[in-house]
Amino acid sequence: MIERRRFAWLPVGVVAAAVTVLLLVTANGYGYHRDELYFRMLGMHPQWGYVDQPPFTPLMARAGIELFGDHVWAMRVPAAVLLGLAALMAAAIAREVGGGAVAQTLAASGALSAVPLSGAHVSSTADTDLLVWLGVIFFVIRALLHDNPRAWLGAGLVTGLGLYNKHLVLLLLLCLGASLLLAGPRRVLLSPWLWAGVGLAVLIGLPNLIYQVANDFPQAKMAEAVAENKGDDSRTLLLPLQLVLLAVPPIWVAGIVTLLRDRELRRIRALAVAYPMMVLLVFVIAGQPYYTMGLLYGLFAIGAVPTERWVRGHRTRQVFVGASVVILTAFGVVTALPLVPPKTFAGLNETIADQVGWSEYVRQVAAVYATLPPDEQRKAVLFTGNYGEAGALDRYGVGLPPVYSGQNELHHYGPPPDDKTVAIVVFQAPPTVLGGTCEARAALHNSEGVENEELEAKVYVCHLAEPWHTLWPRVQHYD
Repeated sequence: MIERRRFAWLPVGVVAAAVTVLLLVTANGYGYHRDELYFRMLGMHPQWGYVDQPPFTPLMARAGIELFGDHVWAMRVPAAVLLGLAALMAAAIAREVGGGAVAQTLAASGALSAVPLSGAHVSSTADTDLLVWLGVIFFVIRALLHDNPRAWLGAGLVTGLGLYNKHLVLLLLLCLGASLLLAGPRRVLLSPWLWAGVGLAVLIGLPNLIYQVANDFPQAKMAEAVAENKGDDSRTLLLPLQLVLLAVPPIWVAGIVTLLRDRELRRIRALAVAYPMMVLLVFVIAGQPYYTMGLLYGLFAIGAVPTERWVRGHRTRQVFVGASVVILTAFGVVTALPLVPPKTFAGLNETIADQVGWSEYVRQVAAVYATLPPDEQRKAVLFTGNYGEAGALDRYGVGLPPVYSGQNELHHYGPPPDDKTVAIVVFQAPPTVLGGTCEARAALHNSEGVENEELEAKVYVCHLAEPWHTLWPRVQHYD
């Protein structure tokens, strides 16, 4: 049986604290991400689920606002803490497979890679999901490698809680179950403790699951829309992006090889088999390339253990690995966090581009509204093509009419009153869906010169020919 070493609290704690502090001190950089503006709106309408996601991330954003005020950095505080916890969990996984202080610290350092930092900087669903997947992997290793069947209850607890953030953890369970059938140990699938863990996950996640059933599985429809709109690009980028999701890819490759070759780790080799299954499954469903991140980080943590053995007593190897970690971590920090002007890496990191220009765009919409005669202003509402635009107008549009959108959950917050016959519309294409007469009055632009989706948008003034209650079903769309 693998011997568990002492947990290296000092070096691991330093890395985890550095992750959180780094995110906190840069939290006010750039501006809101489009998803954060959306989460801010959703958080004001708490419920068990939304058409495009479970409730945890919007409510976490709401908690940050309630505690620290309505500021962009307030929404980012919880995410910074969660990524620090993910670093600790990665170190704990390395410890479970025999890693000492070096392996544990190396595993924790994976949180300083570009993709985890990007996700945590903008308060996304991905940073919480990362912690959930690592938690499930931790308890799976405890159950299988250390013959602790009660650990399946821990995996079930984490899964059930994780369902309130994102349903992607079900992909992990599906791939792990199939991998256990292929690679063993198969008899564990008959364990009453495993099925008790499954039952616990279902019980904890039941309210969110009931919401899905009661609303005709809206997130399944959302997944279909994402696959249709972004599926081709996702499939093209899936394999190349696996090499940049975490710094020092040879470490997670070492994790896969070790699981397949090391007899002492034979009972958890299903984790290695699960990864190619996961890649194939994500390809089939046209999921986003980062969907594999949680499992990949678990393999990275396991790979830190043979890396520790490989460098032990070899000064040259120690310098090589240390320099690789430092250089790639520094690259990740600079490309993910607001340390340089946004235009520098906006083309490389779309997350940066989506944080630029929102307050400027609102001022440009406000300027169009100001040109309307007073009688038309009284009849006006704002209508946007996407939730980023709606969220920005809701956040910065002081003195402007109420804002509506047909995208995703925001469709449920309409329609506008029928007596509002004038619409200030922000759309990427002429808003023919509204009918009536529409005139383009402005084109959105930002002073940073960053190219993002909003540069394709124009501001229209539309005079409607039919009431909103008849228009509203036609404007609904998922994306």
